[in-house]
Amino acid sequence: MNRLPPRVLSYGKDEPLPEQVPLRAGPLSLIFEAGDLRTLRLGGREVLRRVYVAVRDRNWGTIPSALSNVRIESRDDSFRIAYDVENRQGEIDFFWKGTITGDAQGTLTFAMAGEARSTFLRNRVGFCILHPIRECAGCPCRVEKVDGTVEQGAFPKYISPHQPFVDMRAISHEVVPDLWAEVRFAGDTFEMEDQRNWTDGSYKTYCTPLRLPYPVEVKAGTKVSQSVTLSLNGPIPDGLGAEDASTGITFSIDKSTSLPLPRIGLGVAHHVQPLSQRELDRLRALHLSHLRVDLNLTTPDYEPALRRATDEARALGATLEVALTLSDAAEEELKALVATLKQINPPAWSYLIFHVAEGATSEKWVRLARAHLSACDAGAKIGAGTNAFFTHLNRGRPPVRAIDLACYSVNPQVHAFDNTSLIETLEAQASRVESAREFAPGVPLAVTPITLKMRSNPDATGPVPQTPPGELPAPVDVRQMSLFGGGWTVGSLKHLAESGASSLTYYETTGWRGVMETESGSPLPERFRSIPGSVFPMYHVLADVGAFAGGEVIPAQSSATLNVDGIAVRRDGRTRVMLANLTGEPQQVTIRNLSGSVRVRPLDETNAQEAMVAPENFRAAAGELLQTGTLEIRLLPYAIARIDSV
Repeated sequence: MNRLPPRVLSYGKDEPLPEQVPLRAGPLSLIFEAGDLRTLRLGGREVLRRVYVAVRDRNWGTIPSALSNVRIESRDDSFRIAYDVENRQGEIDFFWKGTITGDAQGTLTFAMAGEARSTFLRNRVGFCILHPIRECAGCPCRVEKVDGTVEQGAFPKYISPHQPFVDMRAISHEVVPDLWAEVRFAGDTFEMEDQRNWTDGSYKTYCTPLRLPYPVEVKAGTKVSQSVTLSLNGPIPDGLGAEDASTGITFSIDKSTSLPLPRIGLGVAHHVQPLSQRELDRLRALHLSHLRVDLNLTTPDYEPALRRATDEARALGATLEVALTLSDAAEEELKALVATLKQINPPAWSYLIFHVAEGATSEKWVRLARAHLSACDAGAKIGAGTNAFFTHLNRGRPPVRAIDLACYSVNPQVHAFDNTSLIETLEAQASRVESAREFAPGVPLAVTPITLKMRSNPDATGPVPQTPPGELPAPVDVRQMSLFGGGWTVGSLKHLAESGASSLTYYETTGWRGVMETESGSPLPERFRSIPGSVFPMYHVLADVGAFAGGEVIPAQSSATLNVDGIAVRRDGRTRVMLANLTGEPQQVTIRNLSGSVRVRPLDETNAQEAMVAPENFRAAAGELLQTGTLEIRLLPYAIARIDSV
């Protein structure tokens, strides 16, 4: 068997990641990557998460950027960057020049000057500025409006359903006492949205205001010029500008408290291949609570999907989460469904009610569904919410009096698609649960489904392009089969479980959107380079956590959540920690508050392929026996370590 290249094992494709260039502007440290500024920090505090230029098409698709002529002049306390960018895709051809400067006083200016080289429809062209959640949530700020007035406000603690600030010329927030960071905009009118609505880990200030009609035609020859300036106002405490990296990363476990571990399930695969006996055996090792099946009652051909899901759930000893899509003819649709349910008798744990024309389900459809379904399945839970973005649930609050649980989906790739941006979405998943508990108090939360990419685009304003021959379908991500996908799953489990979600539904059973490849293999093996009949690293993550089904999750804290994070679970006196290196560099981690002896079993570039093709052998390995108190381990790039108390 040929070995997969290390980069394919790590993140799904044999291509180098964009170069990250570290820079300094006086007391500020930052990264230049692929034309963007990232992780702008004052010491250990993140001031801005990212500054970049986005070209968005009529369906809110982000047009990729191709950089050229990059010129970087870097000194110990200042820098200057200039480069050219082409954004070309379909009808869109937009060219712009970028210049970025940073001086010794901590002032940065990012300017762009562009021109449309074709006529096209756009929803947005211009700057986006991201403020981080951890440092900014609930933090006071001052907003200068385009009319010159100043508004005193605060970044939302809970996720704001609508724009917290509009008509912006500048925004300032207090980084440390008496030191304010001001971001000033020029070239357009800006406003802010709470990007946690779409799973992003930030507040985004962008142009042009959404109250203006879109899409807008941009004629060839149209010029666009904008700039963003960050400045620090106030005294900088001594030593704050020098970040100490020598202390390393700590991961601390708080054994004094716990929460129930959520129910964990998978989606039924969207392809029609039945599960083989080997696939069933491997799925049983996950100790799944349920399988999700989607039934569109507006079409008459859903019965085979329900029968297949029922057979698979019974074979796995699991229940079903049945997602139902209704139309205005719901009365007739539900009557037909009940007749089918009486024939098949599926082991339904819950029914999730959606309407084909609603972003979030109205109460009347929930009550109608309950009236029909209770006649044949009185024990099943009735849930509702959204089958799309959390923002739909946030703007159309669930009918809490009519439901047994509220639901929404998660995917980390609405606005950005690089590895770093996907890792930034992890803490936002906790914010969603916390916010939903505020507007739906006492109602259990089902996060379903959780996928690496959007299943469909609910905000498209025009036809969705067909997938070109030889290209992966839009919902497929090559990182599904990689160590990165496994590490992202560790972080997602941690933040959703620790924040109190009651049920989680991940991915699918098999195929390139699943936790293992089918026996026949990838339909496009040159693009999605999985091994036929193998499991993916995320399979082992779910198996390791699933072994503690019915147990507890213990809160744990990483000192560098964008680099290393993990989840701690406990059951019957045993504790297990799943720790993931979320970066392409080795990481040294100190794990605190483990006692006695432990066994450590890594999953990394040295053994990942063997763990994928022979998962039973890998799972039978107990790991290296170590004495603890304070445990120090070295994680290879994108490694996942299982640490078991003995």
